[in-house]
Amino acid sequence: MVGAVLIVVLLLVLGGCGCVVWAGRGGPGWVQGVARVTLGAGGAVRWAHRNRKRQLLPGDSGSTGSTDGDG
Repeated sequence: MVGAVLIVVLLLVLGGCGCVVWAGRGGPGWVQGVARVTLGAGGAVRWAHRNRKRQLLPGDSGSTGSTDGDG
């Protein structure tokens, strides 16, 4: 069951990428709409990944304050 869901997600991603390329070459309106949604979803995934990395690595933000009991 999980494999089937992953295959469907993979096909949606590949279809979205194809629509982005087609829209870049002047495809029909519905292709441009799918391309916008695909690019928006990609931006949301990148944003979430960046925020997750910031939460996991709080010391990389350049702050000098440490709370691991160095006192």
